[in-house]
Amino acid sequence: MLRLQTFAICLACIGTSLPALAQTDSSAATEGIVTEKPSEGRFVDLGDGTFMVPYPATIPGTEIEFSMEPIPGGEFVMGNPDGPADQKPTFKVRVEPFWMAKHEVTWEQYTRFMDMEWIIKEIQAAGKRVVADKNSIDAFTCPSPLYDASYTYDEGEEPEQAAATMTQFAAKQYTKWLSLSIGSSHFYRLPYECEWEYACRAGTNTKFYFGDDEDLLKDHAWCKANSDKERQYVGEFDANPWGLHDMYGNVAEWTLDQYNEKGYVQAIGKEGSLLSVQEAYNKPTTLYPRSARGGSFLDDGSRCNSFAKRASNKAWRSQDPNTPKSPWWLTTKPASGIGFRIVRQYSTATRKEKEAVWSADVDSIMVHAADRIDAQGKGSIGIVDDKLHEDVAEVE
Repeated sequence: MLRLQTFAICLACIGTSLPALAQTDSSAATEGIVTEKPSEGRFVDLGDGTFMVPYPATIPGTEIEFSMEPIPGGEFVMGNPDGPADQKPTFKVRVEPFWMAKHEVTWEQYTRFMDMEWIIKEIQAAGKRVVADKNSIDAFTCPSPLYDASYTYDEGEEPEQAAATMTQFAAKQYTKWLSLSIGSSHFYRLPYECEWEYACRAGTNTKFYFGDDEDLLKDHAWCKANSDKERQYVGEFDANPWGLHDMYGNVAEWTLDQYNEKGYVQAIGKEGSLLSVQEAYNKPTTLYPRSARGGSFLDDGSRCNSFAKRASNKAWRSQDPNTPKSPWWLTTKPASGIGFRIVRQYSTATRKEKEAVWSADVDSIMVHAADRIDAQGKGSIGIVDDKLHEDVAEVE
């Protein structure tokens, strides 16, 4: 089947040199960069006469906005020497500057991505954006409709509330769709786990960015004590020192990393060394477990803090009656409290590097997605570029 073959090709592309496609961004991204030092507000001095600043962005073809905050580069000690095994050993990381979304991805934003499932099918019925070998590198998958909408939506479905229950693969495909829809100068992705912790702590070394007093958590986050067992509107509490809201609670946020109950095994033997983000990255090699950070509306301070993490597991999809299980949706608690937040990388990246964090990293994900799309007609696969919104407009 063409789509199954195409998925195999897309997966293979991650490990090849991609000579025709492995190019750095051809033009400097100006959004979020100014050449005059701001007189007020947050900014990051890049030291070359330019400054990173907060900026609003819009999903192409819509009026749906999201906001990005500049995160300064720097060094920090990751982990908690007084925490459980999965937060050790501590080690130094050098983080390059980047932007991070001010808020978690909302239902307004994510529903637009969900709509691509039927929109792509309509576009392809007109003979456009059909996936073939020559363009498979620009293919993305769109989530199938929810198996049980009540499970996902009962705990919050308002446009301004945090979106949830998507798999890490679905979140990664969202970042690919968003990036290529906007254009080559914008590289959005999930954060590496060390980037997430660095941004959450915002220069602090305490359990929370507001100190160590867990009793104050309810004044800073939607958690077990105050959420009424529902996801809430993003941005209701004050931001952390770097302008980021809801880093604790509401929904736990996917990172790119594998979870290891034995801790930061990639850093063992490197204590005292300064690791790059890539060296600190625990690249996934199995479908489970993956690392989500920040805790959710279901959690207390033992999970809603700067160091704690949650490990995904197979049981999060146990209520899905399909075989194979959906590669896009989770169906079982605590997955109703799992969402994500995006980052935009400042440094340039090759297309190969981008695909490595956009696409599936284990074969089973691609096989299951292809089976759901081809054999069951659930979900879709299409081509995305900065002209997609024009074809979408025609369909709508």
